[in-house]
Amino acid sequence: MKTVLTIFAVLGLSGLAGCNGSAGEKELLTVDFQKDRTLRYKFVSSRDIEVDWGPMKGDSKGGRNKVEKSSETMEMVVAYRPIEIEPYGLTTVKATCESVKIKRSARKGRRTTKKDAAESFAGKTFTFTVGPAGRIEDYSQLDKLIREIGKKAFRPNSNRGRIKEPDMISDFIATQWFLWDSVSSLKKAVEGVRVGQTWESKLSVPTPMVLQKAREVIYTLNEIRQSEKGRLAVIHSSYSLAKSVPRNWPMPYPDGRFQMSGMFGFLGSYKVLDLQGQGEELFNIDAGRIEQYNQQYQMQLKASFPMGLGVNPQITIKQNLTMQLLEN
Repeated sequence: MKTVLTIFAVLGLSGLAGCNGSAGEKELLTVDFQKDRTLRYKFVSSRDIEVDWGPMKGDSKGGRNKVEKSSETMEMVVAYRPIEIEPYGLTTVKATCESVKIKRSARKGRRTTKKDAAESFAGKTFTFTVGPAGRIEDYSQLDKLIREIGKKAFRPNSNRGRIKEPDMISDFIATQWFLWDSVSSLKKAVEGVRVGQTWESKLSVPTPMVLQKAREVIYTLNEIRQSEKGRLAVIHSSYSLAKSVPRNWPMPYPDGRFQMSGMFGFLGSYKVLDLQGQGEELFNIDAGRIEQYNQQYQMQLKASFPMGLGVNPQITIKQNLTMQLLEN
């Protein structure tokens, strides 16, 4: 896959070299696949959630705040195998979700044994086409799978209308829809990137409630690190709240009105007050693949209590997303 980009890059960089002598410092960050070699990654998405209900009247200790804590984690292993490598750089990849495990802490005094709909991704496959710059050209099978699993989040029968159970489908989307975002978001990939250079993008924000938000991302090529497996591009990222969400991002649930079960369905009118975080990715320049990443951020929200009772709980979500290449 690197061949075509390399040809254009050599031509482009040779032209730049005539203008300044620093062109050789640039590195091409391109995604590459080897025939018959499967890349297997472990993804983990976890979050700690705190709901602060504010001072509780009648409390014997002077009206202290009541804070409810919970957490949820998704661990997933996905294997990517190239099934067709075209001479002009496009590769068709078959992704197989080998395992999906979800753990969710129950609220105090409650137990839950319900299967999370996102666990249904286990054993599923989808194919997609990706270019050498890491841009996924065809999302159709991934879109179809996301919508298929989204239907499983709803109770089969309910006299109260459509009821959706809590799920971690948005976490699956955050890991699979945005593969190679740090590379594919480079506007002029064929020109390469220098240490210290920055560029922008957007990433999704998985949440325990139905809330489609985005992170503004600023990537920085921090350094080129030598390793036994090849040269590693160390890419730092910082996050803040985006003002808008791209329209082409997937929504897993069927159209129409529905109610979410549990506390995050009971609360409403969520308003994001702040989002801040950072991350780091190691991209193997010589092998053309991601070795690992770690993304962390904290989000502050305000919610409203139904029936106009004047209670506006504050919600803090501490999110961590990781990817790690597994040895075959």
